[in-house]
Amino acid sequence: MTGPYSLQRRLSLLLTLLVLALWGIATLAGAVIVRHELDEVFDSALQELAQRLLPLAVETLYRDDPTDGPRHIAALAGHEEYLTYLVRDADGHILIRSHDADPSAFPGRPTPGFRSFRDVRLYTEAGVSGTVFVEVAEPLGHRREAAWEASLGLLAPILLLAPLSLLAVWGGVRRGLVPVTLLRRQIERRGDADLTPIAGLRLPSEIAPVAGAVNRLMARLDRALAAERSFAANSAHELRTPLAGALAQTQRLIAEAPEGPLRDRAVAVAASLNRLSHLSEKLLQLARAESGLFPPGPPTDLAPLVPMILDDLIRAAEGRLLIDPAAPLIATIDPDAFALLLRNLVENALKHSPRGTRVIVRVLAEAVHIRNQGPVVDFDRLRARFARGTTRASGSGLGLAIVDALAAATGAAVAFRSPAPGAVDGVEVVLTPPA
Repeated sequence: MTGPYSLQRRLSLLLTLLVLALWGIATLAGAVIVRHELDEVFDSALQELAQRLLPLAVETLYRDDPTDGPRHIAALAGHEEYLTYLVRDADGHILIRSHDADPSAFPGRPTPGFRSFRDVRLYTEAGVSGTVFVEVAEPLGHRREAAWEASLGLLAPILLLAPLSLLAVWGGVRRGLVPVTLLRRQIERRGDADLTPIAGLRLPSEIAPVAGAVNRLMARLDRALAAERSFAANSAHELRTPLAGALAQTQRLIAEAPEGPLRDRAVAVAASLNRLSHLSEKLLQLARAESGLFPPGPPTDLAPLVPMILDDLIRAAEGRLLIDPAAPLIATIDPDAFALLLRNLVENALKHSPRGTRVIVRVLAEAVHIRNQGPVVDFDRLRARFARGTTRASGSGLGLAIVDALAAATGAAVAFRSPAPGAVDGVEVVLTPPA
C-alpha cells in the first residue's frame, strides 16, 4: 500500500509542467512565425536588390565597350558576401558578376521570380525586353542561422523564468491551500474529548462541505459517547443503593446466623457484593474519566492533598503505605482528576505487592513516584480493560484503563517501569501532572 501523497506538491508539479508546456508551444509557434517573417524580409531584400541592380547593370553594359568575358565587380574591401548576384543574357551567358558569386550555385537559364536551387534562394528580375536578367542569390544556411538565433532569443527568457515560475506556482498553490492547513491544524489541536464543531474558519466552497461533514460526524460521535458514558454512570450510580442494602442485610445475616454452612454462604455472598460494589465504583470512575470534564485550573500545590487522598488507604494498609512529601508539587490539573489518578495507582500497588512489603509514595518537585516490590510486570498487556495480572488479589481490571483515560483527558503523563530503577524486580510508577 502506498503512503499518502502531498496535494501541494502534486498541484505545483502539474501546474509547472502545464505552464512549461504552454510556453514551449508558444515558443514553437513564435519560432515558426519568426521564420516566416524572416523569409518575407529576406525575399523582399533579394527583390529590392535585384530591382536596384537592373538599371545599373543595363547602363554599365551599354555604356562600356563589349568584352569577350563577364565583367567582374571588385569589392572595395574583403568581406563575406551573403548576397551574390549575376547579370546574364537570355541564353545564360554571364555578363556581370559580383566578386564572390559562384556560377555553379545558379541554374543554367534565368527565370524571373523567386525560386530555390540547391541550398540557395534566388530572385531573378528581367529587363530590356527579356534580354538582360539580374539574379540575386542568398544561401539558405544564412536564413536558418538567423531563424535559429531568433528562436534562441525567444527561448532564453523562458529558461530564465522557468525556475521563477516554479517558485511562483509553488507559492500560489501553498497560499491557496492555507484553508486546508488551518482546518487540519484546528482538528489536530483538539483533545480526545473535544468534539465541539469546527468554527471560525473562512473556508472555500470546495473545503466547506468537508468541514461540515466532520462537524456532523463529531456530533454523532459525541451523542454516542455521551449515551455510553451516561449509561455507565447511571448504572453504577443506581447500583449503589440496592448493593448497599443487600450488603447490609447480608452482614446482618452473618451476625445472626449460627456457625455452619449458612454463615459460610452468607460470607461468600457478602464478598461477591463487595466485589460488585467495587466494580460499580470503578465503572463510575471510568465514565467520569472518559467524559473529559476536567478543565485545568490555576497552579496549585498538590503535595498537601496526597495524605488526604490516601487517608483511608493508609489506615487500611496497616503500615504498608508510606508517604514522603519531599517537595511541593505545583500543577494545573483538576484536583478531583488527580485524586482519581493517584488512588487507582496506589490501590494497584497495594494489591499487587507481596505481603509484608511496603509501598512508598514520594512527592517530588515535578512528579509523584509510587514504588512497590513484586515480580516484573508487562504493563502493555495489563492496560486493556478488565485485563489482570497473575495475582490472587481481588480487582476489576479497570484501574489502568481509568488511569489512561484520565491521563489523556488532563494531559498528565504516567510512566511504568518494571523492574524498578536500581532493582531486579518491583514496579515504579511516575505520575507527572501538567505544570
